[in-house]
Amino acid sequence: MDTIFALATAHGKAGVAVIRVSGPLALECGARLAAKSLPARGMRMAQLKDGAGEVIDDALVLSFSAPNSFTGENVVEFQLHGSTAVVGAMLEELGRQDGLRLAEPGEFTRRALENGKLDLAQVEGLADLIDAETEAQRKQAQVILAGELGDLAERWRADLIRAASLIEVTIDFADEDVPVDVTPEVESLLAGVASDLEKETAGVKIAERIRNGFEVAIVGAPNVGKSTLLNALAGREAAITSEFAGTTRDVIEVRMDLAGLPVTLLDTAGLRETEDHVEGIGIERARQRAEKADLRIFLSEDFQDIEDLYQEGDLRFFPKADQRADASGAISGVTGQGVDQLVSLVSEQLKERSTQAGIATRARHRDAMQAAQTSLTSARQILARGPEFYDIAAEDMRSAIRSLEALVGRVGVENLLDEIFSSFCLGK
Repeated sequence: MDTIFALATAHGKAGVAVIRVSGPLALECGARLAAKSLPARGMRMAQLKDGAGEVIDDALVLSFSAPNSFTGENVVEFQLHGSTAVVGAMLEELGRQDGLRLAEPGEFTRRALENGKLDLAQVEGLADLIDAETEAQRKQAQVILAGELGDLAERWRADLIRAASLIEVTIDFADEDVPVDVTPEVESLLAGVASDLEKETAGVKIAERIRNGFEVAIVGAPNVGKSTLLNALAGREAAITSEFAGTTRDVIEVRMDLAGLPVTLLDTAGLRETEDHVEGIGIERARQRAEKADLRIFLSEDFQDIEDLYQEGDLRFFPKADQRADASGAISGVTGQGVDQLVSLVSEQLKERSTQAGIATRARHRDAMQAAQTSLTSARQILARGPEFYDIAAEDMRSAIRSLEALVGRVGVENLLDEIFSSFCLGK
């Protein structure tokens, strides 16, 4: 196994930079650069020198002996002053050390997976935590990183292993009198796991939205103030506004943090009949994006005009409150009237939906759980047909177990690993 190194903090000037080394030669390399022995687990202040004896920097050197480290290998971390010159000199010196090489993207985390320090779901949680921009994303990623999905999968797996074992004992003693009918316990175990899987699978869509962002579309006829409202919500001139109808011809997106949730606001083309080919394309795109959005904000004088797009929970306002004698139920991006109420309503809607999120956050998780559900449904149906079919039911249970093992990366995910780890930086 190679010994790898990389900068673990961001490139550029900083107060402190961290360079990580992992592998069999890590402790030896650290001791050589620090010119002093390192503890099996601890820290040393040291003056780091290159091969010619020139001082690179004064640094704090942390050492971790296998298996008690992030990667499960010997690890040394150098905490240096974060200048580009110091970091460059240190990386250059490490590159000259025999047996060391620069890490590939995500290689430290991949070694943690291979050495049993993390399961695959935790790896995905770590990637989400690094990418988290809002409080909801951070909390969701922390749950996955803490291993809660893996714990769930292990509990389901243990129940299915017991169920399969009970059935297989019955098969093994098919020619003898088995003193206890195991079918009720097996059915209870299968039903419990199936119920949990159904609940968790249903929550994946919302969890994905927390991870990737909710979409909220502003919809209405031309010149009702959609782009002005978007600019007011964004706090900047994100969309061009004018008195001419049809100014917005494509969907304009603005990403925001609303009440700790990631939200992408969509300013759509004004909905109307038109003979302009380009504007017609924009209107069709607007309708498609609005239909797929999680929530729609309608600005209209007559909501019957857009009734076909309305979905339960959508918000409706009269436009241009600043130009109306009666501004009740209206909103204005020009004066800000009603904007705070709108933000509050959108936040409440999305927070309520977020409570339905499960622990699983990705399509891969959903697919594995749905595969397990399918196998369990088949197993329960076959189980009801009697002991002569128990061997088939047992195989369906084993298939469900394999699906749960794929959920946490034990089997069948080798083709996904390169794609997953390529999203990590070199030092992670």
